[in-house]
Amino acid sequence: METHVLIVDDDTAIRESIQEYLSIANFNANSVASAEDAIDYLEKNQVDIVITDILMTGMDGFELTDLIKKKYDSEVIVITGYSAEYSYEEAISKGASDFIFKPVRFEELNLRIKRVLRERNLSKDRIEMLEKLKKLAITDGLTKLYNSRHFYIQLDLEIERLKRYNHPLSMLLLDIDNFKDYNDKYGHIDGDKVLLIIGKIIHACLRSMDSGYRYGGEEFTILLPETNCEKAIKVANRIKQILAKEDFIASNGDVNKITMSTGVAEYYPNEDLREFIKRADKAMYKSKDDGKDTITSLAHENVSK
Repeated sequence: METHVLIVDDDTAIRESIQEYLSIANFNANSVASAEDAIDYLEKNQVDIVITDILMTGMDGFELTDLIKKKYDSEVIVITGYSAEYSYEEAISKGASDFIFKPVRFEELNLRIKRVLRERNLSKDRIEMLEKLKKLAITDGLTKLYNSRHFYIQLDLEIERLKRYNHPLSMLLLDIDNFKDYNDKYGHIDGDKVLLIIGKIIHACLRSMDSGYRYGGEEFTILLPETNCEKAIKVANRIKQILAKEDFIASNGDVNKITMSTGVAEYYPNEDLREFIKRADKAMYKSKDDGKDTITSLAHENVSK
C-alpha cells in the first residue's frame, strides 16, 4: 500500500526538495506551507506521516504535532535547523515519532520514515492482538456468545446504568430441554452443533444494546437493557418461534426438533444481584416443571405457553 506523506514547511525550497525526493522514492508526497494548511489537508485526507518544521509563521511545529496526535491517525517527524534550541527528548514528549536536524540528508530521511512506518505497523499489530486476546477472554469459543465471566461484569454495569437513568432491565435464562438425552444418543459433537446453532439464533434476535451469554453447559442468558418484562417475553417468544422452525440433523441422519425452557425476570429497584439471577432461574425451572418448551415470568406472575 502506498505511503502518504505530508511535508509542512514555510521554506519553499526545502519543502519542494523533500517532496520531490520522496516522490522519486515512491512515496505519495504532498506539501503545504503552514500548520493551518496542514490541518485543512488532514481534515480531507488520510496521511501516514507528517514531516513538519518547528519554527513557522502562526502555529509552530510542536503545536501542530500535539494537535495531530490528539485528533488524527498520523505519525509525525519533526525537523529543525536550530540544534542548540531543541532536543530529541522535547520532540518525543510532544508526541513526535522522530526528530531530524537540518540540513536534511534525504537518504537518512528515507530510513527514518521506514523505521517509523515499521514501528507504526508493529504497534497496530500489537493492538489487534490484544483486542483478539481480550475478545477470547470474554467469549465462549463454541457459540461466540459472551461467557459467564463476562455476564457478571456486564450485569453489574447494566444495573449501575439502570440506577442512573431509571430504565428497566430484564433478563432471560434459557435451558435446552432434554439436552443430556440428545448428547447420550448422538454424542458430544452433535451436541456441540446444537449449541452452535442456538447461539446463532440468539445472536440474530438481539438488538445492538442487548447481550447474549453461554451461562453454562446448555444454559444461556440474555440481558435486555431498557426492556420491561412484557417486552422481554416477546423476545423470548421470538427465539422460541425461530427455534421451532429449525431442524437439527444428527450425524446419522436423524432429524430432530429442539426446545428450550425459558425464565424471564425484570429487575426490581435495589434488588440484590443474586436474587435477580435466582428469580430468572426459578422461572426457568417452573417452565421445566410445566412441561418444557415454555416461557415463564415470575416478575409479573405470568406464564406463557
